[in-house]
Amino acid sequence: MTPETESYDIVVVGGGTAGCFAAATAAREGLDVVLLERKSEEEGGYIACGDGIKGKSTFPDVVDRDRLRDESFTNEGITRGIFENPQTGESIDIPFGQTGAVVDRWKYGQILLDETDRAGAEIHYNTVVNDVVQPNGRVEGVKAVREGDPLEYEADIVIDGAGALSVLQDKADLSTSTFDTNVNYSQFCSAYREVLELPEPVDWDDALVFKPTEELGYLWYFPRSATEINVGLGFQMSQEPMELVDVLKDDIASRAEFAGATVKNKLGAALPTRRPYDSAVHPGYMAVGDAAAHVNPCTGGGIPGAAKAGHWAAEVATEAIADGDVSEHALWEYNERVQTDFGKRFAAMDLYNIFGTAHDLDELVSVVTALPGQQLVDAIGKKGTAEMGLGLKLKTIIKTVGHWDTLYELYKVQSAAGSLKDVYDSYPDSPDHFGAWRKERDAVMDRVYDVTGAEPKY
Repeated sequence: MTPETESYDIVVVGGGTAGCFAAATAAREGLDVVLLERKSEEEGGYIACGDGIKGKSTFPDVVDRDRLRDESFTNEGITRGIFENPQTGESIDIPFGQTGAVVDRWKYGQILLDETDRAGAEIHYNTVVNDVVQPNGRVEGVKAVREGDPLEYEADIVIDGAGALSVLQDKADLSTSTFDTNVNYSQFCSAYREVLELPEPVDWDDALVFKPTEELGYLWYFPRSATEINVGLGFQMSQEPMELVDVLKDDIASRAEFAGATVKNKLGAALPTRRPYDSAVHPGYMAVGDAAAHVNPCTGGGIPGAAKAGHWAAEVATEAIADGDVSEHALWEYNERVQTDFGKRFAAMDLYNIFGTAHDLDELVSVVTALPGQQLVDAIGKKGTAEMGLGLKLKTIIKTVGHWDTLYELYKVQSAAGSLKDVYDSYPDSPDHFGAWRKERDAVMDRVYDVTGAEPKY
């Protein structure tokens, strides 16, 4: 039996942050758009996430942002980070210099989906996408099973918001474009999180708490409120596997403030911990959010970047459809927007992830605990590079006796991060010059591998 076919201007796969902002943007532009979500309407938006948003992230104005904030941002008083030393039990207080928030991710997701519907997009729940329609190089739609029935969706453009290690990228032939296929499991993190309800409030409900683990990962404790805590951990898949549930359980048991806690829900996921895709466009096809690694490679966080990426992809797609040209050249502006905005910052942060793979936990903790707080925030959180005055350098050197070689490596990595951001600022305005740009970028990466001794990540 030939599957039924439904036709749209744009098909968006995945109802996460990137997918919702893409679908809502396209619908508000007047396009006929459908969002395909594998979960049921009741389960939609339920995603494994740390729930933290550092800084005052501005979401694209295609949803009711006040509603999103009022109904899903449960704690807007985050002003600091706490870095816990697993060796000594001591902790470092790191002021953020800006206010962040923690969200209820399921409520956030439900509101985004509802706002996407209100914007005019169709949403098809219980729809599992399992292949692409690609008869002649250009992606022209997807194959799916909706509530048990096979069908095809045809569209001018498919926007892939299907998350980390998207099945669409496994199925599509992307060899005729510059779309980044240099992707493997070692560039991802396996994560697990629980939401705990505590009988008594914690005294650090204004902080995001981090504690490093042996497997190039970290435990996190993010307060949705003083008595509701998102707790979780992850490890980089390039490292030895760890028993996520047991490690988290043991750490929770060691904390007096969690005595008597009850588990409200639990969930696991794979998250990118790599730089954004060099190119996320192919004729008729664009990838957004986790499906294009639009994340902070040090933390896996990606809500603000995903929102921007989905919005920009839909804007560029709308213009391409209006012009009757959905080629790689026509969609390229989306790449340029991403890479010269948050892409350059995340690419710079990726160098710290690479630096970490070349050192054991003792070395990393010794260096990190010696860095002044603001320099640490700038290095792996906000700017992607860090500068340090002479006085602070001297204090740091004194604190890191025995790890000077490692500290000097970090200094060189910081210098390379600055150079890398300059390269991304000159990201080409068409695929014609992409090869030359990539050679320039890879020359910086080679310097980092030489300095750190790390195995090439890409």
